[in-house]
Amino acid sequence: MKGLIELIPSEWLEEVINLAAECTVVVDHNGIILYINNAYCEFLHVSAEESIGKPVQDIIENSRMQIVAKSGKAEVASIHPINGSEMVANRYPLFVGGELVGAVGTVMFRNPKEWLDYSRKLQPLMEELNYYKNRFEKELHSKYHFGDLIGESGKFREAKILAERVSDSHSAVLLLGESGTGKELFAHAIHHSSGRRYAPFMRLNCASIPEHLFESEIFGYEEGSFTGAKKGGKKGKFELANKGTIFLDEIGDLPLQMQSKLLRVLQEKEIERIGGRAPVRIDVRIIAATHRNLEEMVEKGLFRQDLYYRLNVIKIDIPSLRERREDIAPVSAVLLRKLEGKFHRQGLELSEEATRYLEQHSWPGNIRELENVLERAVNVLDGPIILPKHLPLYLRGEERPVSSSPPDSSFFPEQPFQIIPLRETVLQAEKLAIINAIKKTEGNKVEAAKLLEIGKTSLYDKCKQYSIK
Repeated sequence: MKGLIELIPSEWLEEVINLAAECTVVVDHNGIILYINNAYCEFLHVSAEESIGKPVQDIIENSRMQIVAKSGKAEVASIHPINGSEMVANRYPLFVGGELVGAVGTVMFRNPKEWLDYSRKLQPLMEELNYYKNRFEKELHSKYHFGDLIGESGKFREAKILAERVSDSHSAVLLLGESGTGKELFAHAIHHSSGRRYAPFMRLNCASIPEHLFESEIFGYEEGSFTGAKKGGKKGKFELANKGTIFLDEIGDLPLQMQSKLLRVLQEKEIERIGGRAPVRIDVRIIAATHRNLEEMVEKGLFRQDLYYRLNVIKIDIPSLRERREDIAPVSAVLLRKLEGKFHRQGLELSEEATRYLEQHSWPGNIRELENVLERAVNVLDGPIILPKHLPLYLRGEERPVSSSPPDSSFFPEQPFQIIPLRETVLQAEKLAIINAIKKTEGNKVEAAKLLEIGKTSLYDKCKQYSIK
């Protein structure tokens, strides 16, 4: 390197310095100026001849170069008041052969105008960066906290208190409850109250990812590992969730082959991308959820026992809506506030009579079904108060005693004078048949599709249409 420098004429070196940094000064260990370029001289209204050999503080107002030359500690992007203005300066210690011999200083912006000109160029880039930052925070961070979990019934309070108590733990959490009870909200709240809240919160529905794509989604892949692989490869869900939390929803629907691969991740705390050459260490907290009975699945050989014990460190049972009927009114009030924003309306309320109808229903679809009922009511509402006439007919016609079983054919009104619109009757019957089939097969949608004599894809489409998990 020394030989290359010697090939460059000295006048070239000075010009290079002038081009690389507009204002540059070099001092020795005692703070005596050894070099100052023309740009800095012009800014200070001095000449190089009268500056070189003098203490830097005598030439440059408020200088700290002599301090950096003694301390050996750099000062980067420091505000430096000079000539009635504030400039941005960098000061670096100069080491030669391991010995502190002096310091070099540069000025980035000599006045606010230069900074404003630079910031105008930088502004579009910052706006784009903020856009992607906000998008990242929206998609990868928790959206709910414990204040969003509404309910005062005994079982629900127990579940909420336990979830709050273990939120800052690193142990795995298993959320159990019927579809629509709010398991995902609990997962969001646990992450939001944990020490990992500023790290990613990744969500993965184990039932919605095709088996042949599951490995690439979970572990990611390297560039060129298979046909169609993205250039540069892709990080998997676990790698994206590093230092944060991953929520494995519908864990009971995970195929056995994938269960063994997931177990290895939980045991070794590392993943290996498809086509990768070395494992990647990860630090991720697991929150899993299912509406299925995992203990029975373990006994039948449908779920790995060792994986079950890995996930079932802290088990939280979330009660169904029919088990906490006293919470229907407050939960409905919160859902109506949400619907007010969606429909641009204000003051939506439930009448006492409509509330009684809601409290008598068995709610096989839980809170998700309640939200659908309220949204339907708001659509046909002609004022701010929801009356019984605004509720679906199957709710108004339900005169049987409240039970824990989902309604069957009794959802049809028994009164001969009530006429149910044909389309609504068909939709309710179809929805009810799907709910009963899924419950009979303990959440196994493949078997439920066989019972209903429809294809698996068709069943998934209808589940999505009716918000059935």
